Amino acid sequence: MTKMELVKSIAEKAGMSQKDAGKALDAVLESITEALSKKEKVQLVGFGTFEVRHREARTGRNPREPGKAIEIPARDVPAFKPGKALKDAVK
Repeated sequence: MTKMELVKSIAEKAGMSQKDAGKALDAVLESITEALSKKEKVQLVGFGTFEVRHREARTGRNPREPGKAIEIPARDVPAFKPGKALKDAVK
């Protein structure tokens, strides 16, 4: 499903225009992005949790030069953990 298909689905289910549904979706995504940039957790009960996880530095292999090790720096990455209702719906 693309973003436009999602906007169309939201508009149909909420009984609103596609323009308003697009603005609502953009606002939700922007709010989640802002919260994660502040390292805050976003919990949507029944759907899941968006959070920032820290990955430690590690040694990897350079695919361009087989056998040569490279150092991968530590960094924070966004993560999503699905909620029970979402897991059950996908089964």
